Amino acid sequence: MLEAGTDLRYIQLFLGHASTRTTEVYTHVATNAFETIINPLDC
Repeated sequence: MLEAGTDLRYIQLFLGHASTRTTEVYTHVATNAFETIINPLDC
């Protein structure tokens, strides 16, 4: 879902997590999404 562009907050609600920290544990498998992020400090 994250790689498809779904916001992390929606994924958190879908999974029933009380904290986004819990949901963030699962983001390590979503590598495609992180490759497209542009660091504002690189601009």
